[in-house]
Amino acid sequence: MSMPKTSENRLENELFKSVYDKTPDYIKKADLMDFSKDGEFSFVLKKEHLEAYDEKKNPEGLNLKEWFANYAKEAKVSTAGIRGPQNILYPQDTRFPINLVGIVLATLAKALVANEKYKGKEIVKIAGREVRYNSALFLDAIARVQAANGIKTLVPAGRKTIPIWLASFLAFKLDLLGGEYITSSHGISVKNATKDLNCQGSQYLPEESMEFVDKIQEIFDKVEKNGTYEIKIAAKDNPLIDEKVMAKLDDGVDLYVEYLKSGVAQKINLDLIKDLTQKIVIENVGGSAYRTLSRVLNKLEISENFDWLNVEEDPFFHSIGKYDVTPKGEHAFYDYSVDATVVAKRLNGEKFFPVIESMHYDEKLKNYPLNTAVLITDPDHDRLTVTQVESADRISFLEENGIDYVELGEGRILTVFTANQAFLMLMDFWAKQLKAQKLWSNHPRFMIKTTASARSWDEWAEANGVNVVNVPVGFKEIANIMKKVELQLKKHPEKDVIVDDVFGRAINLGKNPRLLFGGEESGGMIMGTEDLIESLAGRKAVAMREKSATEAIIVASALIAKRKNQPLSDYLKEIFEENEISGRFDTRVDIAYYNESEPDIEKLKADKIEGEKKRTKNDLFYLSMAMAVKEGLMTMEDVREVLNDSFKSLIFDNLIDIKFVGDGTYLKFAHKYIEIRPSGTDAKTKAYGGGSNKGMIETYANVLGNYSGDRTELHKKFIPDDFYNKTKDEAMKYYLAFVEKDANNEKFEIPEYKFLCA
Repeated sequence: MSMPKTSENRLENELFKSVYDKTPDYIKKADLMDFSKDGEFSFVLKKEHLEAYDEKKNPEGLNLKEWFANYAKEAKVSTAGIRGPQNILYPQDTRFPINLVGIVLATLAKALVANEKYKGKEIVKIAGREVRYNSALFLDAIARVQAANGIKTLVPAGRKTIPIWLASFLAFKLDLLGGEYITSSHGISVKNATKDLNCQGSQYLPEESMEFVDKIQEIFDKVEKNGTYEIKIAAKDNPLIDEKVMAKLDDGVDLYVEYLKSGVAQKINLDLIKDLTQKIVIENVGGSAYRTLSRVLNKLEISENFDWLNVEEDPFFHSIGKYDVTPKGEHAFYDYSVDATVVAKRLNGEKFFPVIESMHYDEKLKNYPLNTAVLITDPDHDRLTVTQVESADRISFLEENGIDYVELGEGRILTVFTANQAFLMLMDFWAKQLKAQKLWSNHPRFMIKTTASARSWDEWAEANGVNVVNVPVGFKEIANIMKKVELQLKKHPEKDVIVDDVFGRAINLGKNPRLLFGGEESGGMIMGTEDLIESLAGRKAVAMREKSATEAIIVASALIAKRKNQPLSDYLKEIFEENEISGRFDTRVDIAYYNESEPDIEKLKADKIEGEKKRTKNDLFYLSMAMAVKEGLMTMEDVREVLNDSFKSLIFDNLIDIKFVGDGTYLKFAHKYIEIRPSGTDAKTKAYGGGSNKGMIETYANVLGNYSGDRTELHKKFIPDDFYNKTKDEAMKYYLAFVEKDANNEKFEIPEYKFLCA
């Protein structure tokens, strides 16, 4: 049996061969659903499919019960879609979390839920994808399953790529019931996911996910009872799969440009960009952003001010982030993802940026002048990393100010700003632009940010009279606050808008407030508009529901032009000084407990399970203390005592507070914060820090993030076993109460879709 895919790229071919060699013959021969058939067909789900494969006893086994147990677990806690690795060569491989059978089941369940809720109504959704392996197949499957269940699906002409923010924007703007988007953001190449978008264009909250998870369980129960369950797949050319609407709307680009012009693409910014004296480089990782972003920039009449890298679409992401050696020095395929801000250590202990190093900027940027900005976006085009070519003479300045850089040779370096640093510059610049237009005082301004994001943002906001609402990690959390604000604006336009943040504080946003900025330290942001955004049916929003690298690129480009191509690092320092910001430094430590790139799925699953145990132990050590303080079992003095005893090299005497913040534990000190957050979807721990001393926050984040989680005698003294064991469940209750308080649960009414008429 020959390998179904080969590549001229040595590393990609090594990945293909590794996957092929580790895939059993029974999976290679499996013929469950053939989406190459243009006509309609059925897939009969059998009782045998639910159980594990056994060559003699159950040769039809797909082990769907085990797949579903893990899928359901993730649906409860996922921050950005239900994601995981897939078999890139054999997508029907149900040993992997993301697989064709699972995609079909989840899509069917969502369709059944929608049809029950909106019986007799015309249901319209959107489906989009980026460039990952099997994304086109998954898009086809989603559209055809929905069509078989009477749901109209809007897809781009030729079913080509669009960014996540465009799918989200159109779900809101066109008043659709929602959408499906296939991406794993900046994750490793073999990962994929479906991001479920609701009628707001926001990612599903846990309770929305659980509705269709329960429906999958119903399907399985019917299979157990009756032995089979027929799933119909519509023909490829079924009229309910609609490419004409998106073609007529130019994929929604015109509508999006109109939206941008009401916000960040106002004349004051566009005029600056048009006067740029040297070009800005856009690094288009994966290639899929180019198709849409190039049209947006062209319609804004600023496209000639940009050069592009990597415009061809490539599921291997042009080898970016890919190595043939692991961090431990072993010869094997290893993927660091395409997150440009990832920092790793060489075997000699030296820190480096593996993703940026694989972009070969020493060669690609050698003919660009000093102070050239390079804006790096990811495959689904929602995140942005800001970098800039500078002279090596500025290294000491950068180090003093906690700004990272990469050596390019010949006396040149590439400054790499964290999103915390870059977005601070963008919010400050946009605030000044609003003031220059005499718009600032028309509304009270507010910001929504994740607790893991920079302390400097909170300090800047306080200095500028901007209210801050802190939320757990995940853009759906930011969108949830937007919807709460909008409900109050709609019901009581004359009253102050008041919302709770995840710290439990009531934040008064004032009368008729406007969102200045919504964002998170992982590189996603959005900015609001002066006039509320209105859908075709009249729904109103303070901002869009998904992060957009296009918005970030426009604001960043205007700032670069305003600074006349001078170092942005100077501007960052100016902001710190103008606003008397003490928490100037930030850090993030990513602790992975296994190799995500492992091609042997059984080893991968076993390693992940062991890694999840380590992640959970680390999490519970801190979380149990935060919940114990909340419940009155411990005082802060007790917490300080436990931590001082556990970490002899660190000092906790100035620890002020410890709180559960929806998905992690936040430790507030006098001059810094540390947040320890377990990944909701993977065997990873993330440790964040911000404060006035970079070395100190790096030390605390590393030590606390890497702690084994072993309970000390003092820890056990204050926290009984029964409390410790139920901590996670109690914390989830607190999180759900935060989500639900003052929630905007207005029922979505399906409108008459005039844009569908000829």
